[in-house]
Amino acid sequence: MKVAVISLGCDKNTVDTEMMLGMLNDAGHELVYDEEDADAVVINTCAFILDAKKESIDNILRCGRLKGEGKLKYILITGCLGQRYTEEIQRDIPEVDAILGTQSFDAVTGVLSTLEERDGDSDAGVISVLAPLSDEPIAGRRRLLTTPTHYAYMKIAEGCDKNCTYCIIPKLRGGYRSVPIETLTKEAKELSERGVKELILVAQETTLYGVDLYGRKSLVRLIEALASIDGIEQIRLLYCYPEEITDDLLKLMKNEPKLCHYIDMPIQHASDDILRRMGRRATEAGLRSLIERMRSEIPDITLRTTLITGFPGESRADHKRLMRFVKDMRFDRLGVFPYSPEEGTPAAVMPHQVPELLRRRRRDAIMKLQQRIVFEINESLIGREMDVVIQGRLTDEDVYVARSYRDAPDVDGMVFISGDADYMSGTCIRVRITQAKGYDLIAEPVLQTRNGEGYESSQ
Repeated sequence: MKVAVISLGCDKNTVDTEMMLGMLNDAGHELVYDEEDADAVVINTCAFILDAKKESIDNILRCGRLKGEGKLKYILITGCLGQRYTEEIQRDIPEVDAILGTQSFDAVTGVLSTLEERDGDSDAGVISVLAPLSDEPIAGRRRLLTTPTHYAYMKIAEGCDKNCTYCIIPKLRGGYRSVPIETLTKEAKELSERGVKELILVAQETTLYGVDLYGRKSLVRLIEALASIDGIEQIRLLYCYPEEITDDLLKLMKNEPKLCHYIDMPIQHASDDILRRMGRRATEAGLRSLIERMRSEIPDITLRTTLITGFPGESRADHKRLMRFVKDMRFDRLGVFPYSPEEGTPAAVMPHQVPELLRRRRRDAIMKLQQRIVFEINESLIGREMDVVIQGRLTDEDVYVARSYRDAPDVDGMVFISGDADYMSGTCIRVRITQAKGYDLIAEPVLQTRNGEGYESSQ
């Protein structure tokens, strides 16, 4: 049948979606982009915070209306919303035909076959597939990439053991389970053969990789194995917990040319009291020491972080402490989320809940401060040469869009390049930064393309 797939939420969900696309394609289904052209739609949902749940529900209801108009036969829900609200969806959204949990999306083709077989049976009920969250992570399946062909996300583990007081993920994804190195290297070789040059490593927490399988942190070992693969020219790290970043990891980043001088390190806050209430093990002093050490060891390292404002009990003094920390640390990249109380988490029933309006005001204040910091950092880059990778072309403006080692896809800035040369996506070129334009940079080429292949170290 014709199947459309909607992928919502994080890049870890993106990997799950790409595996489902591969399964559907291998099973002979025709993949279509527009839900109105489909017989069935699969919605891979997110339920991490309120805004994500709303987006997921809006998409389900929109497809439900299409089904009511006779434009869709089947609606399948996968991912976190289905895992978290199975009974509620069954009760309140009768248009949904099947719900697959976070550890069950590999059942998608079998569920579609069952729906076809029972077509017309209005009393058959909703199919619900919820595999145990302790099962081995689903990995190593052939993927149809939804990213440009020169980079791909690689999910190296599933679940989380941290149990932060604001987070529902352990209840939706289970405990921390690493994917074996052999499975990941096999996947990386296959991706390389298909033209992927950059691997972006993701998990709920990448820095604990391998503890469950090998008895110790093994992220360095994994990166060394991936870096040895021909065709893989760049490896990027996301979701590194600060307290789990080791000297060995920093040493590898310093010495392995394929590992980007880039770390995404969510810290959430800088007040010791709020960090303790969040269930985090970091302290402000520890964070300052770590950041100083990273910048001392790797002077051109790019640091990204995320913060939460308005956590229960956050006082005006806590917020000021966080503002001062952001001002002092001068992160290259920073995102801020107002606290979202999630039912089933300890934080949701904590005393001294901060009003939503104040949560958002504090978020806005930090983002305003961070904007000034980023603009100043970008101004300091004018005149610097760096390698960038072409992402595509804006034909109406006759400019190319590129990323440097400082830029992860979708969340960071871009480098815009003018000129008459003809570049293919994925090509690495050398540029000189000529102008800073807000969060983005303007550049001009200083060298011709390097035979249209591969990356050269941006460091």
